[in-house]
Amino acid sequence: MTNENSTHRPLRVVVAGGGTAGWMAAAAMAGTLGNAIELTLVESDAIGTIGVGESTIPPMVLFNRLLGINEAEFMRATQATFKLGIRFENWRDVGETYFHSFGVTGKDHWSAGFQHFWLHGRSQGHQHSYDDYCLELKAALAGKFAHLPEERMNYAYQLDSGLYAAFLRKRAEANGAKRIEGRIAEVELDGASGNIAALRLDGDRRIEGDLFLDCTGFRALLIEGALHAGFDDWTHYLPCDSAIAVQTASVRPPVPYTRAIAHDAGWQWRIPLQHRGGNGIVYCSRYLDHDAALQRLLGSVEGDVLTKPNHIRYTTGVRRKQWHRNCVAVGLSGGFMEPLESTAIHLIQRAVLRLIRMLPAGPVNERDIAEFNDQQFTDMEQIRDFLILHYKVTERRDSPFWRQCAAMEIPDGLAHKIELFRETGRVFRKNEELFVENSWVQVMMGQGITPRAWHPIAARLKPDELDTFMAMQREAVARTVEGLPDHQSYIAQYCGTSKERAA
Repeated sequence: MTNENSTHRPLRVVVAGGGTAGWMAAAAMAGTLGNAIELTLVESDAIGTIGVGESTIPPMVLFNRLLGINEAEFMRATQATFKLGIRFENWRDVGETYFHSFGVTGKDHWSAGFQHFWLHGRSQGHQHSYDDYCLELKAALAGKFAHLPEERMNYAYQLDSGLYAAFLRKRAEANGAKRIEGRIAEVELDGASGNIAALRLDGDRRIEGDLFLDCTGFRALLIEGALHAGFDDWTHYLPCDSAIAVQTASVRPPVPYTRAIAHDAGWQWRIPLQHRGGNGIVYCSRYLDHDAALQRLLGSVEGDVLTKPNHIRYTTGVRRKQWHRNCVAVGLSGGFMEPLESTAIHLIQRAVLRLIRMLPAGPVNERDIAEFNDQQFTDMEQIRDFLILHYKVTERRDSPFWRQCAAMEIPDGLAHKIELFRETGRVFRKNEELFVENSWVQVMMGQGITPRAWHPIAARLKPDELDTFMAMQREAVARTVEGLPDHQSYIAQYCGTSKERAA
């Protein structure tokens, strides 16, 4: 039997746009597929990028490993720090704080999660916080980090996304990707098929391709501007529509977590890198105007401001077809989930890896397109619901914004998940859902939900057995955290400059 692929020329892949999305796609595809494709990336130095995706989640560790990236080299190049989770301040109510970690809390039984044993323990007079049973959470708040045997510490990165794009560009070009400097003047369609035939650049240049990746950000020049794929607006669920970002000089050692600080019309972020801090304010323009938001941001940052404020207007939502004809949207062109749970870079890598798995050997297959779109939409819908949870389940009623959030209608699936947890302490996940059970438990309890009941398996333990079971886990966490090095000193030894490592 003849292999069809052997008779075909390499697939011509054209990436429209650079930035994090473009270079993640180029590096992954060129590094994985080699001479099976001819990859060309078109970008213009005159067009800026959003460049605020500085906080990530654990799947990025796997993405870098798949690309064969040395972690210490990557962290040095991107001035990255480790991230063990997100500290949420003022979300449940003003003055209240909780932590969404990347770790596992306690030990589950196959029939029920650890939260059931903790809830039963509370009914028996136990006073320890749920937090005391999570290694990543306690390490984060203690400002500590280390790689542990058997990968017992789950983590992600806080990084400079511009430096990450530059780092990936070198890898992509070393693997055969070709970069062309230029502004896209026109997207040329094939009259017969309706597919994209070529990109016309300034200077009357023409770049032909078989498969086009739209990495042009919010502009979505290919997927929407040329192919009119359509967009579902989710602002009625996630009302924030504006953000302002600035970079500041570091004033203290970086902590291994991101801060999300709610205010009366949205929230602010703080992301500590090795060489500086990332800061921003997210807000709903119905309740806070640009000038007031900027004043609030600049009045609250720590350290000298290093950059001009970058004002971003956006609409939360998803492209109806993220693969349409011979064009695949990657990154912001495919939709936008606000950065509350640091999912922007994850959605880029998810789209890229999914595309590599489904890459056509010849003509684009309509079944592949349908499956890709279904999976992408499911990913974004599940992330959307997790984000809505933070706004909807709140005790805040101190401003019109928070009263709107508390009163808004939410998707039926999310409403079911919330009420199921409230009544039984259970969390069920579907279709390789991104956020694990412990994430839902930490956020729902952090936002103020205490389940009314728990699984009967927890009551099988006798009081002394329950005491021992819980104490052993608390003590193991505390003992491990005590032995961990300081986060900053670990970074200096692991991925700092040669001078820092020698110190």
